Amino acid sequence: MPELPEVETTRRGLALKMEGRRIARIEARRPDLRWPLPRDFAARIQGKRVLGLERRAKYILVRLEAGPKGDLVWLIHLGMSGRMLVRPGGWPNAIDKHDHVIFTTDEGWSVTFNDARRFGAMDLIEPHELPGHKLLAELGPEPLDDAFTPAALAAALKGRRTPMKAALLDQHVVAGLGNIYVSEALFRAGIHPERLAGSVSPKRLERLVPEIKQVLQEAIAAGGSSLRDYVQTSGELGYFKHAFRVYDREGQPCPACKRAVRRIVQSGRSTFFCAACQR
Repeated sequence: MPELPEVETTRRGLALKMEGRRIARIEARRPDLRWPLPRDFAARIQGKRVLGLERRAKYILVRLEAGPKGDLVWLIHLGMSGRMLVRPGGWPNAIDKHDHVIFTTDEGWSVTFNDARRFGAMDLIEPHELPGHKLLAELGPEPLDDAFTPAALAAALKGRRTPMKAALLDQHVVAGLGNIYVSEALFRAGIHPERLAGSVSPKRLERLVPEIKQVLQEAIAAGGSSLRDYVQTSGELGYFKHAFRVYDREGQPCPACKRAVRRIVQSGRSTFFCAACQR
């Protein structure tokens, strides 16, 4: 599933072609994605000017100037296999069976939402409804915001008897982190993924929080990580996978101590770590 860096990279790519432009034409080629699309979905978007694009956790928020009845927020979730592809030349000549939502801007760019597994989602929300929206209401702090500090993380983890890896994947604790970047950050901070979250000392959290921020920033700069389905809006791959230190490197030498990277399964997901370097 695309994680924060992949979603942020997608947001930036879309913003370059969408901000300040109008949605000239839009077509929803099916009535649902993971859930049914809102009533009159395409009609409510077509002709609207894009005021800006934001990101909250793994969600893209497109702010639309909707006219006298007020503005709208178009929420986009990529799901497991979703991708947003931007191309010049107006409406595409070739349409894939998994191209579920297609739109063009008044400048002639086409944007296609392709989602083979159809776990993505879209919604239209009144701005005042955003804080209480079912997908956004209980999200934790953004890991790249100043509010995400070692002290804030310590408060969120206090008394938790879940493994550290699982705690960081909990979107109530911190928003947007996923399997790849939690594995990488825990390695850099030297924290074992199975250690109980509430037992990690404040001193070690002081090291972990900057490592989380750093690994996310490096991944965004590299365009994210392409493992199976994800590509950038240009169609290019994300290149951060070439910088993985432990993720997807089972049996390969740890970059720090040269012992073999191990893989375990936690909550149905693969975790990669170095048993010598992470305690």
